[in-house]
Amino acid sequence: MQLQSEKQIIYALIDDLKAICSNYGLGNSGNEYKIITETFLYKFLNDKFLAGIKDLPEFQGKSTQEAERHLADLSDEDFEFLMMDLDPRIARIHPEDLISSLFSRKGEDGFHTTFDNALLHIAEVNKDVFSVAAGAQNRVRLFDTLSNLVTEVERQDDFCRAIINKLNAQSFAAVFQQKYDFYADIFEYLIKDYNKDSGQYAEYYTPHSIAQIIAKIIAPNGAQNVSIYDPAAGSGTLVLTLAEQIGEENCTVYTQDISQKSNEVLRLNLILNNLVDSLPHVIQDDTLVRPRHLAEDGKSIEKFDYIVSNPPFNTDFSETRDQLAGEGYQKRFFAGVPNVPKKKKESMAIYQMFLQHIIVSMKEGKGKAAIVVPTGFLTAATGIPYKIRQHIVKHKLLRGVVSMPSNIFANTGTNVSVVFLDAAGTDDEKVLLVDASNMGEKVKLEGTKNQRTYLSKEEMDKIVATMNERQEIDDFSVLVSLKDIEQKKCSFSAGQYFKVKIEYVDLIPEEFQQKMADYEQQLKAYFDEGHRLEEEILKGMGELKYE
Repeated sequence: MQLQSEKQIIYALIDDLKAICSNYGLGNSGNEYKIITETFLYKFLNDKFLAGIKDLPEFQGKSTQEAERHLADLSDEDFEFLMMDLDPRIARIHPEDLISSLFSRKGEDGFHTTFDNALLHIAEVNKDVFSVAAGAQNRVRLFDTLSNLVTEVERQDDFCRAIINKLNAQSFAAVFQQKYDFYADIFEYLIKDYNKDSGQYAEYYTPHSIAQIIAKIIAPNGAQNVSIYDPAAGSGTLVLTLAEQIGEENCTVYTQDISQKSNEVLRLNLILNNLVDSLPHVIQDDTLVRPRHLAEDGKSIEKFDYIVSNPPFNTDFSETRDQLAGEGYQKRFFAGVPNVPKKKKESMAIYQMFLQHIIVSMKEGKGKAAIVVPTGFLTAATGIPYKIRQHIVKHKLLRGVVSMPSNIFANTGTNVSVVFLDAAGTDDEKVLLVDASNMGEKVKLEGTKNQRTYLSKEEMDKIVATMNERQEIDDFSVLVSLKDIEQKKCSFSAGQYFKVKIEYVDLIPEEFQQKMADYEQQLKAYFDEGHRLEEEILKGMGELKYE
């Protein structure tokens, strides 16, 4: 009950910050997400720093206010000495940059400069740990100035005062012991208004339910000292859920994504979940053209223990298409590169590129992967999808497939499936294909014509147990040999392998005659309807005129 109360307090703070943006003309602007995520992160780091300080022997037993006063009295040298005892995963915040300090100065003229300078100073002090990479050389700092986003200069002071008033009004101290599930809800609430417009390559958010299913299937028993990778990480839901399943202390997260917005959101997600050690492995760049996670030779791509990804399905990458089809990329994109269509360049199937990149990024003999793909990939009889499936079957990489219900994602109506790969193969060379497309409850999304499908906990548990225990269930899951899959043009669709069942029922002669009469009557009704439709079509054609 207390946790729910803490959640409501945090939700209310997020709502208040959004209301401030609206009041200053920034609601629904391209900059709103930056203000919301940056100020929320400032609040989180501020309170976590104070919580860490109060755990040090010198500060134990002190109230937050007493601890802040003690910090303010320290010399610069003593402050730096004290920081040596603080957990390295906690951001360092000098006393003058604390929220309480800014709150006490909010009446000063030019307060927006004080506010911005505090953010920049925190970013500078913590640049070695909390910055993320953009390309090969550049680093993206933790904070940028915010007051300049308000175009009316005379309102910038009031804008920053409104923010600091809200940040100073409550404390996050009670939630720092919480785990991933708590912060997953907070994170989902925080970015729910900003995951509608996916970037060029980024899918900002994967439903938590799907991420949990994938994590429990790909690493049911956890692991030790492993690497986790997502080459189109978006907001990082998949890698973080898997890290939670494996254990934060047992894994290192590696990501790459072309979107700046996506990487900023991902950094926030990693910090919330105490995965600060993985921040140096967060890279903003084009994964397909310039994969930045390289092996020790500095040339070949790095191989990973676990790969999870929900890459964008279709994107215009016509500008780099010919480069990716060149000789230097042929080993990685073994099945080919989609051509540029004359129309609708945005329909280029970029997921096929990520899928190939993931396959060659798996550690030989033991790498595991789970990739969200459009369900159409499972049965395409020609082209690149068919060649990729042939490669997967030939190299015995397939562990199984789960076809999800329609509308499981809020931002796409495309039917999706999850392909599970395992470089270790299966002992009996059989794989499990699951058709979960009839599961879930469909709910109409408020204010839209769209609907979304939600899985219950029991349904999620059934999918996970079926996959991990390799259960065959009528019309739901089937074990299929790789040889049978090869004979059916490498189809990964469960429905093509379900057994057709014929039920035998004993009938007496009278019952048999009655059934035949019923069938005859039903068939006649179909014929009559067919004749009526034929006449209607012919009549319609006769009314067509040349104009």
